[in-house]
Amino acid sequence: MPKKIKKLQPEGFDLECSTVWSFPRRGNWATHDSKYRGNWSPDVVRNLLLRYSREGDWVMDPMIGGGTTAVECKLLHRHLIAFDVNPVAIARTRDAVDFEHETLAELVLELDDAREAMKKVKSESMDFILHHPPYADIIKYSEGKIPEDLSNIHDIDAFADEMEKIAKECYRTLKKGNFCAVLIGDTRRQKMYQPMAFKVMERFLRVGFALKEDIVKVQHNCKATGYWKTNSQKYNFLLIMHEHMFIFQKV
Repeated sequence: MPKKIKKLQPEGFDLECSTVWSFPRRGNWATHDSKYRGNWSPDVVRNLLLRYSREGDWVMDPMIGGGTTAVECKLLHRHLIAFDVNPVAIARTRDAVDFEHETLAELVLELDDAREAMKKVKSESMDFILHHPPYADIIKYSEGKIPEDLSNIHDIDAFADEMEKIAKECYRTLKKGNFCAVLIGDTRRQKMYQPMAFKVMERFLRVGFALKEDIVKVQHNCKATGYWKTNSQKYNFLLIMHEHMFIFQKV
């Protein structure tokens, strides 16, 4: 039996209109929660869907993770095709969208590696693509048990190489003039700042995309903040508290 949800839509939602986004809440409507580590905010997904797609459009999320995109597509009447290499993510997503709601959305969820699964998608068939990939191996989602999992890759350039394969498929499957959104952050290695987001951005530009927007997203409720705050003062480095949301256009 599908779950009955009392609150299906957010209260006080406003469409963002600047290049800095900040959402302290983690979604208190429908089946959203913050239990899946690294899950992106429903406010981010809702903003993207409302700005870059319309009801009845086909949307693709190559790495569905905790299912935020799927829930919002169901609520906002967008069709979705989504993949994830991790069976835990697919099972969680299927559970998340199992609630009562009158929707025209068709949700296609497949357990598969995005680099291979996207090859089966017809060229120029997607109206909008959005994804929140792992940030190399900052969070190891499958704990090294799934060889194809991108979160097993430690080397940032090697990670960017694999993201370029996904970028090529995003470009091929997206309709001309339409948009592809990628949310990704940076990291530190040996105390030095590593611009991982910009390395990934360069790969999307390399395959033919144009950069429409670079949105800075403020990070909230990061784990171990107290520990890292102490160490940032002790060892003189700044905490990374932002991510980049790149909006690419197929022109």
